[in-house]
This record gives sequence, C-alpha cells and structure tokens, in this order.
Amino acid sequence: MRGAAKIFLMMLAVGGQMAHGDSVVVGAKKFTESVILAEMAAQVMRKEGLPAEVRELGGTRTLWQALKRGDIDLYPEYTGTLLQEMFAGVPQAAGSLAGLQPLLAAQGIRVSMPLGFDNRYALGMLEARAAGLGIAEVSDLLAHPGLRYGFSNEFMDRADGWPGLRRHYGLAPKRVTGLDHDLAYRGLAAGTIDVIDTYATDAEIQHYQVRVLRDDRRYFPSYEAVFVYRSDLASRAPAVLRGLERLVGKIATADMMAMNARVKLQGVEEQRVAADFLAERLALQAEVRERTVASRLWQHTQEHLFLVAISLSSAILVAVPLGILAARRARFGHGILAAVGVVQTIPSLALLVFMIPLLGIGAGPAIVALFLYSLLPIVRNTYTGLRGITPAVKESAEALGMTPGAQLRLVELPMALPAILAGVKTSAVINVGTATLGALIGAGGYGQPILTGIRLDDTGLILMGAVPAAGLALLAQGLFELLERWLVPRGLRHGRDAVR
Repeated sequence: MRGAAKIFLMMLAVGGQMAHGDSVVVGAKKFTESVILAEMAAQVMRKEGLPAEVRELGGTRTLWQALKRGDIDLYPEYTGTLLQEMFAGVPQAAGSLAGLQPLLAAQGIRVSMPLGFDNRYALGMLEARAAGLGIAEVSDLLAHPGLRYGFSNEFMDRADGWPGLRRHYGLAPKRVTGLDHDLAYRGLAAGTIDVIDTYATDAEIQHYQVRVLRDDRRYFPSYEAVFVYRSDLASRAPAVLRGLERLVGKIATADMMAMNARVKLQGVEEQRVAADFLAERLALQAEVRERTVASRLWQHTQEHLFLVAISLSSAILVAVPLGILAARRARFGHGILAAVGVVQTIPSLALLVFMIPLLGIGAGPAIVALFLYSLLPIVRNTYTGLRGITPAVKESAEALGMTPGAQLRLVELPMALPAILAGVKTSAVINVGTATLGALIGAGGYGQPILTGIRLDDTGLILMGAVPAAGLALLAQGLFELLERWLVPRGLRHGRDAVR
C-alpha cells in the first residue's frame, strides 16, 4: 500500500506542475459574455507587457474557489452575484458594493469599478406567446400556473435566483425544469418551454423575439459587470490594475449585446470580438493568435491523452495489487470491493467539484478523479480472475514446492491475465469518456470543444470533441486487445482463440 501512496503523491505533483507559473490567469464562466470579457482583460494585460491566459471553467462557485486558492488571478463577475449570492445575508454587504469591499479584502480579494453595463436577470417569453396570454409583467404569471418554466441550472439554486423569486412573487408553477442556459432559448423556440431566465445582454433576446417581462415588484438587484481579483496583484503585477482601469466605464449594455451577438449568431471567435472592441473604443491594437482547426484538435488530443495516460496507468499500478489483496485476504476483500464500488457511484461531475478545494483546478483534480473511476473494473476483474482459478491448479503448484509468491507470479497471474486485461479495457473506455468533463475545471481535452459547441449551438465544435473521443476509446480498446494476444498464451484466451 506504500506504493499506492507514492502514486497518489505523484499525481498531486503532476497537478502542481500544471500551475500557471508567472502568467496572469483570467478565469471565465461557461457562457459567452464571460469569455469575451476575460479575453478582453487578457489582451489588455498583454499590451501592458504581461503574459496572460484565459481559462474557461464552470459556474460562479468554481471560479470563486479557484480565485481564493490562487489558481486564477481574476475573473469577470457581477455586483448582484457578489451581494446576493456570495455574501447573501451578510448585513455589511446589503445593497452596497462599498460595504462589500471589507468583506472581500478579508479574503484577499478586491473588486474593480463597474465596466459600464448592467446585466441583470429577467424572465422572458416568446413575444407571440406572451402577447396571446396578455403577459407583460412577472406578476402576470400568477394567473397561468400551467406554463412550463425552464431555468438555467445555476439560477435554479442561487440565492438571487428562482428560490427567492418564487417566494417574492408567490409563484407556484406546476413544472420547472433545470437546463443549460444556452439550451433554454432553443427550448423556447421549439415550444417545449414557456418561460426562461434571461440576461439583459443576451443576443438571443432579439434573435428569438423574446419579450422580457417587467420586474414589477423589483426583485432582481443590479448586476453591474466588474472584475474581482486577488489583492496580491497590486504588488505582484501592478500592470494588471492599470489594465483593468482601461476597461472601467467603457462597455455599454448595447456594446455587450452586440459583442455577444457576433459570437453566438455570427460565429466570430471571442478573441477576435474582444480585439475589435479594444481597437475601436480604446485604440488598443491587440494581437489575436488565430488557430487552425488542426492545431486546436492537436492541442485537445495532447491534453486528453495526458489525462488518460497518467490516470489509467496509475490505476493499473494500484488496482491490480488491490485485487490480489482482495482475492488472498477474504477479510479485506469485501471492504476493498465495497470501497471502490462506492467511488464508482459518485456522479463524475460531483467528484470533480469535490476535488477543487483540495487540488484546485486544471489537470491535477481531473487526473485524481479519473484514477478513482478507473479502479473498480480492474480491481473486480483481478479479484474474479484469481478467485476463478480451480483449486486443483493451486494444489499442483504447491505439490511442486512453489512458494506463494512464485505461485502468484508464475501460475495465478498468467491464468487471471485475460480477466485483468478485460477490466483494463473497460476502465480505458470509461476513462476516455469521463475525461471530457475535465474541461469544466480547466483540464482541457476533447471536452473543451464540446462545451464550447453547446454554448454556441455549434454542432461542428461538438463533433470536434465527441468524434475524436469516441475514436480514442475504440483505439484504446483495440490496443489492449492486441496486448492480450501478445501477453496471454493461446490456450488461455477467452472466446474463439481459446478453442482453435
């Protein structure tokens, strides 16, 4: 078991080596506007002479934890989110960004002045549907409890989202569904949803002809766009603060909606949209590094292979000894199998999120999560393969005077090898597929184009990640089948080869 501990520490070291070093890391939430603002900040940093990179992560809590840990240096946020979500119920924060400053400072965080636009929440319906029912205000929904609501997953649970809105207005709809924000508009257009949550700068509002319902009872607070950043940047990289000052008050609501539309409706990359705005409004000529489809695919392939190779090889080195121990020590066997079985039942996305407070973002937590998910098939198949050896074979080995170690090495493991390799193949396929979720915590891989494609409603981007991931899973399975033909004696192979 000391070997297993060494492997675990090695994976932690690998995660640590993936840190951002001297670069300024700008985080972005998983929606278009946040990515544009993050790209804008990164390009301004580069004009100030600082190397900067953008990491697209998950939601608010993921970014907040990453900022506090130092995995990222800054990210775009909204005053309403800070006041109503991050510091909900704290009297000092009530209704005032100035009152929030001491609370942020106590956690080593500061906030910039507003960037110029307010992106507050609202509820929306298709114009024709709302007009037909005579709905113009949120309170008008009270008369139509049968309407179908579809809210973004984060809005469903936020303190400033659906729970508070429902209480404030007394809404009691019969059906409320959580889904990705970018999919909500498509559901609205398809007629499967009647009411969604919107942002004031959503490009889809005009594109889908959505009526934004008036917040007649004034529930939603102001959501002025700001940047939150680590306090140590003032001494570590003061140019960052100079760069952020250039953006303060420069972005109007109409500007932000137009930039969102260029990305989501015209297919222009966020980097180009950010650079064009900086050139037009701030006279900053930012360099945009255009990447071909082939170069992006190669980068995602390298990232995905790295995640799979490290996690799967580590799992093999740990799981086989655990399977041997479970087979030889009945007292520990059930406990080992139960433990790895419990890990397998944890939802993969939840396990990734659990890793963030311990290991931060990036490859480290993704590798550890994939390692844990890969254990069960290998442990179970090693256990089954060894326990399935007939007693007569073991007795013959003992009669020849073999020590227990020699029996294991020369008789039992070779006979159990087909079952062990079958478990490895299963783990490899699971690993390749689950690794796509690593993009949610900045680990890259094939999950990155899939998430971006979902966000932009771009089937081509989704396929750019999904097809290679499926191909890699098939390739891994084929390689282990070739390895089985090479390692396993012909007479021990399962299936057709065993009877030829």
